[in-house]
Amino acid sequence: MLRKRFEWKFRNKTLQLGERTLLVGVLNVTPDSFSDGGKFLDPDRAFAHAIELEEAGADIIDIGAESTRPGAVRISEAEELRRLVPVLKRLRDKLTVPISVDTYKAAIAEKALELGADIINDPSALTIDPDLARTVAQANAGLILNHMRGSPETWTKLPPLKDVMQTIVKELDASMHRAMRAGLDRKQIVIDPGLGFGKRKEQNAEILAQLELLARLEMPIMTGPSRKHFLARESQEGTEFATAAAVAACVLKGSHLVRVHDVKAMKPVVEVADEILRYQE
Repeated sequence: MLRKRFEWKFRNKTLQLGERTLLVGVLNVTPDSFSDGGKFLDPDRAFAHAIELEEAGADIIDIGAESTRPGAVRISEAEELRRLVPVLKRLRDKLTVPISVDTYKAAIAEKALELGADIINDPSALTIDPDLARTVAQANAGLILNHMRGSPETWTKLPPLKDVMQTIVKELDASMHRAMRAGLDRKQIVIDPGLGFGKRKEQNAEILAQLELLARLEMPIMTGPSRKHFLARESQEGTEFATAAAVAACVLKGSHLVRVHDVKAMKPVVEVADEILRYQE
């Protein structure tokens, strides 16, 4: 399929999207994330890992201080800041790539942007704290709208979504317009279908198979398949191979950015998928 080109503009930066797939490296500074909880809770280790991710080829570093794994319990703003602020302070002016912060809270976003973050990745697509959009707009930052259904506490109790892709497209369209009404320019926004995030296991494969439907919104697309529960295998190696397959599918179906934990391993995957995609275009 043809992958449309976009310019993602925020603050004094412009990222070209579509010429090649950009890698968003995940840095979880949490004790309880699904695959790496606790590994980078210490600010010094988190700093070192961020540097490693950039050196491995990450185009953006996405830092999360609150887990959104299934069953995760929400934490207070104070706790989220306690985990996040020391890492952002250490990283300020130390990376050449933009920093994204994964949060749905306007107050956390405001502090993160003050400390040098360029992008806010809202896992709830403005459904939890609509004020977040205004905060991002005032800072002239970038915004990722990730589709979420329900909350981590309720995901296991939710029935399968009917017309899964049609629902995602409709709800992300609504979130996108909500962001623009709050003052964001269309060129500041990226959308994400939210693999996992309240979808049943088998529906995640359906989302990937029909990802081109999201292109109807005429917006750049990010996907985050890395180590998601629907890809889990008996061994860590098996899960990484499953992740690689999903990452390649994301690229071939039109993703402009993929969010991954192991940038070094996934870089050749996206390079090969990009090469195949060029011949499809």
